[in-house]
Amino acid sequence: MKEEIILAGFGGQGIMLIGKLLAYAGMKEGFEVSWMPSYGPEMRGGTANCIVKISTKRIASPLSSNPDSLIVMNLPSLEKFESYMNNNGSIYFNSSLIKKELVRKDINIVEVPANDIAKDLGNSKVANMVMLGAYLAKKDFISIDIVKESLSKVLSARRHNLLLMNEEALDIGASISKV
Repeated sequence: MKEEIILAGFGGQGIMLIGKLLAYAGMKEGFEVSWMPSYGPEMRGGTANCIVKISTKRIASPLSSNPDSLIVMNLPSLEKFESYMNNNGSIYFNSSLIKKELVRKDINIVEVPANDIAKDLGNSKVANMVMLGAYLAKKDFISIDIVKESLSKVLSARRHNLLLMNEEALDIGASISKV
């Protein structure tokens, strides 16, 4: 098993957090993992993306030119990375912020209204967890329970007051993705 994922959005959308969380949970599940972040020059509002690889075999390079999955939180990220996708790969996109028809027809498309769901939960910052929950439900190789256990290790201590809300966001994302 090998999964290459590009996660992308604006700085401040929690892209690095869900990338680290995927890598940490994958490691706890016994997989080989790599996580490679990439930041734009701005702190907030600039581009942020990372590549996560999860495999049963050793990972030779953290780079990915043809990912299996793309998780995108905004339109500029979709426009940048859509063409990189593997044939029959999957794009998970934040339909709350992306109002564009995808160009590629040879890939699976999962629309997740992540920001709308996060607002309903009372905190727009958990939109990333809604997206991650949707991804985990479709892929089914990393347990959502392991991801929840990993939250307290990956989330900074000053954000531990949001652990339950993040867990709820993961569950809601997973439930809408199964439909």
